[in-house]
Amino acid sequence: MLDTQHLYDSMARLAREAGISQWDLGAACGTDLSVQVDRGEAKQLKGAQRSAVTVRAWNDAGRVGITSCTDFSAAGLALALAGARDASAFGDLEEPPALSPRSTEATEPLERPRFPLQPIQGMLSTLLAAERQLLDCHGAIGTVPYNGLSERNGERVYVNSLGAQRHQRSSSASLYLYARAEQTGRKPRSAGAVRLAYGSAELDVAGCIAEAAELTISHLDYAPIDTGSYTCVFSPEAFLDLIGAFSNIFNARSVLDGLSLSNRDSLGELLAVPFLSLWDDPRHPGSIGASSFDGEGTPTARLPLIEAGHLANFLHSEATARQFGVAPTGHAGMGAKVSVGPDWFVIGATPGAGSGDSSLDRHGADGVVWIDSLSALHAGVKASQGSFSLPFDGWLLKGGERRSIEAATVAGDIRTVLRSILALEGEAKLTPDGVCPHVWVEGLSITGEA
Repeated sequence: MLDTQHLYDSMARLAREAGISQWDLGAACGTDLSVQVDRGEAKQLKGAQRSAVTVRAWNDAGRVGITSCTDFSAAGLALALAGARDASAFGDLEEPPALSPRSTEATEPLERPRFPLQPIQGMLSTLLAAERQLLDCHGAIGTVPYNGLSERNGERVYVNSLGAQRHQRSSSASLYLYARAEQTGRKPRSAGAVRLAYGSAELDVAGCIAEAAELTISHLDYAPIDTGSYTCVFSPEAFLDLIGAFSNIFNARSVLDGLSLSNRDSLGELLAVPFLSLWDDPRHPGSIGASSFDGEGTPTARLPLIEAGHLANFLHSEATARQFGVAPTGHAGMGAKVSVGPDWFVIGATPGAGSGDSSLDRHGADGVVWIDSLSALHAGVKASQGSFSLPFDGWLLKGGERRSIEAATVAGDIRTVLRSILALEGEAKLTPDGVCPHVWVEGLSITGEA
């Protein structure tokens, strides 16, 4: 267990002895267990204890140096601090980071359950049983080539020369099952499901099996789709992936670097339909990885990004907030050039504005494409231009019936997508990446397999 007070006292003493007046330290350690199986046999069992320390030091010229190590001892911290001090001679003078002025603020308690790690043999037995049950769901399901059950217990610490002392402990578990089905004369079809929890005993194993089986079986009866323009309904997972791929819209670091679809004056502009709102909520009860502070020690909090269709806020680190004349928002990662990124998106209807066309129902739709999951986001998204062209798995809806699409891509521009939303259908769904309802979008280009 990390001792926050001891780390702070050690760093303060070492910094005084080295003549360093401004410094900070971020540290993390944890124990990870994971298992994988293959056709009834153990494929891989892993256990690891990991630790990491990152130290930054500022010199008298305001330059910052950074170094990393895995040694929490006084000798290790002394070497890391000396390395950071030496590296500061080469630090950036144009946009040097500083300590977050909010790093000493009180944080709201973040109560999360913690569970001890389970014996790895028990985890193996659970995964073997899950694989066997998934294979038994349908004769065409021959393998579960991608699967895994993992657990982690860990803790994070942040301390700095302003007196900040942050500490958080957490536990998490995950299960994923990705099945492959084959039929004579037909192309192999695959689908999967994921479940998260605070401990492996809390995982919804049965639900994961049922979802992976249902999705895989639903894609066996596939057919090509004609190329054209279609109204589409995105699953919550697919729409969250799409928004995440264009998170530069909200990223102040990207704005300053000229890599965003937004600019300094974009706040307040109409970005989406008026009934759409979006929040980043790092402390959401559904977020297994919820955090009470970011890499700079800034407290996290729910932040509106789109309010009633308008761009409401940017995500900030200390450095970007200083340039915009606002407060840091708690979205920074520690580094010589600090990164900025979102945590947990919550997408829903604007209070009092309805949710669009209430008559739309994917279960009774005709000629509509239901996009269940997107692929190749790393290659098919041009984030700084707003365009995307992505393979997807989904179904063509006809008379309330759905038929799997053999192979197709969906293309468009994220700005057009946000302004072409027809409705937010149904209750918002809790997913591993955020919260979102099904989202109807008009006029997207679908290209079928030639």
